[in-house]
Amino acid sequence: MIDSPAPHSSRLSGLDGLRAVAVSLVVVYHLFPQWAMHGGFIGVDVFFVISGFLITTLLLDENDRTGTIRLVPFWQRRARRLLPALAVLVTVCASAAWLIGGDVLVKMGAQILGAATFSYNWVSLAAGTSYFTQDTPELFRNLWSLAVEEQFYVLWPLLLPLFLLLPWAWLRAAVAVVAAGASAVWMAVLVLGGAEMTRVYFGTDSHAFGILLGVSVAFALRTVVRRPAGWMLRPAARIITLIVGIAAVAGLVVVGTIPAGDEVATFPGELAAASLLSAVAIIAGVWPRSWFGAAIDVQPLRWIGDRSYGLYLWHWPLIVLLMAWLQGTGPGFFVPPAIGVVALALTLTAAELSYRFIEQPVRRLGFRGSFALLGRQLAGAPAARVGALAGLAAWVLVIGGTTAAIAAAPQMTSAEAVVAAGQDALDEAGDASSAPATPEPEASAPPPSPVVTDPVVDPDATDKPVPPDPTPIAGDEVTAIGDSVMLASAKALLDRFPGISVDAAVSRSMWAAPTILGKLERAGKLRPYVVLALGTNGPVAAQPMRETLEIIGPDRQLILVDAYAPRSWIPGVNRDLRSFAAAHDNVSIASWSDAAGSHTDLLAGDRIHPGQSGGRLFADTVGEALDAAEQSRVDEIYRQALQEWRYAQLETYRERLGMH
Repeated sequence: MIDSPAPHSSRLSGLDGLRAVAVSLVVVYHLFPQWAMHGGFIGVDVFFVISGFLITTLLLDENDRTGTIRLVPFWQRRARRLLPALAVLVTVCASAAWLIGGDVLVKMGAQILGAATFSYNWVSLAAGTSYFTQDTPELFRNLWSLAVEEQFYVLWPLLLPLFLLLPWAWLRAAVAVVAAGASAVWMAVLVLGGAEMTRVYFGTDSHAFGILLGVSVAFALRTVVRRPAGWMLRPAARIITLIVGIAAVAGLVVVGTIPAGDEVATFPGELAAASLLSAVAIIAGVWPRSWFGAAIDVQPLRWIGDRSYGLYLWHWPLIVLLMAWLQGTGPGFFVPPAIGVVALALTLTAAELSYRFIEQPVRRLGFRGSFALLGRQLAGAPAARVGALAGLAAWVLVIGGTTAAIAAAPQMTSAEAVVAAGQDALDEAGDASSAPATPEPEASAPPPSPVVTDPVVDPDATDKPVPPDPTPIAGDEVTAIGDSVMLASAKALLDRFPGISVDAAVSRSMWAAPTILGKLERAGKLRPYVVLALGTNGPVAAQPMRETLEIIGPDRQLILVDAYAPRSWIPGVNRDLRSFAAAHDNVSIASWSDAAGSHTDLLAGDRIHPGQSGGRLFADTVGEALDAAEQSRVDEIYRQALQEWRYAQLETYRERLGMH
């Protein structure tokens, strides 16, 4: 993903290997999300530091040679380096997305606009997408970091002359460090202020500290790299840098195993730690006659580093396309290992083809030279002409496919659409879903009498209790609290249970239940039957469950809807819900996991949210659980009545015995 001078001999040691580490962290994070690299996104920050260091070094080299920085040639070199491979990626993958169809096409026009203008991060933020929402199969999401780097490539050559006015290299480095610190602090301020995490992560202003740290290292090492002192070449210095470099890379791997949180410990804490470790690794790698630089640049790390740009470009779109094609979902928190391996193989192949036949030829020949070569092939021997015509035909096809993809792109995913429809249904229902609670049914019965073991009863007695019929549960007897799965099913719930009170929202967890139920209870609006569907968005803790049951009390029935989603925590959530229900008489389970698992065709593209027919299935599942809870209630009433009747029969029998 990072530029490098073309000739190997002019390369600074250690950077190829460090690129390989960076891209490996990111690729494993995306293709194998269930593996240990839960924080592998820090590879992007490694790239940022390398980019800031290398681009600044190249600009300083040019300034030393020519006494100036020629902006247009610099930007032309960047364009030759980045645009050809990017154009192929976008057109090929957009065409493939058009063939697959569905959610993978969402907001394709905006994505391509962001890719073409190197403003993907800001375009994505304006469109309201989320980097950390794994359900949204945004095809070119990984291009946000390329946009940040390109914005740096445009602005930094304009600002560098101002830095060069400072008299000392250490002062230039210090100013860059202060700027990096300001960016990191700004990220922390945004997090503490409650900003959306994608804004925090995608923002050029809040995520520039890695690049600026690389700039600082370039200033600080200027003399070390170009005119090293004698002590810098001694074996002791090389041993120290070897140890420090290995420790820095090991530290990056360790940081890459730390899952992201939504607090300053991650943003900027984890990212800043990765940036600092990257800076240390760069220093150790480019140190004069560095043993560490030579060691980390060994094959195959150099091969990976050379192709890191292509590897970074292709891996995410390929896993999105494969998951959409083979499973109809996005690459969430679980990617089947077989699909991850296929995506990796395709990524390596695409990166190699891009490197050999697109990136390197254009870098050598330039755009005009490449077009001239194409013209010579078209006018040349038949074999060359056939190859050139095939290439042109393929290009025409993918341009057409890209145009079709833009035209066919929906503005929201199928999951977003069903959730929005559910919200519309609730809005239309208005006050109907907020009707006051109906009187609660009479208490089940007094505490059961002691169990009567004497079976002496009158077999001809006519006053024996008759099993009561369960009363159909009306909607105005039900309070339903849920997350986006319930929200997507809201219309079906309102249709199945007219008058039901539905309170559902996106990203809600079980921790919200006590607060919501407590307010309803204090307002006298908590109904006899309470349905909770809050297991989709994370593990279920014991504390909110206990608080929920205390609020509901013994005379209400609690229906817990278990969860269905391609998420690692779902089996644990369902086990915990079933264990809780088994331990309490007035708690039961609505098995949405069984219903949805048997009818995944009724779910949206994310395989989580029910579509229209899936919403009816959700409502039916809740209805069956409510009916079962009502049956259990009347069965208990009958059991207690029967036991009391038997007790009365026994007392009568004993009285007759006493009379005789």
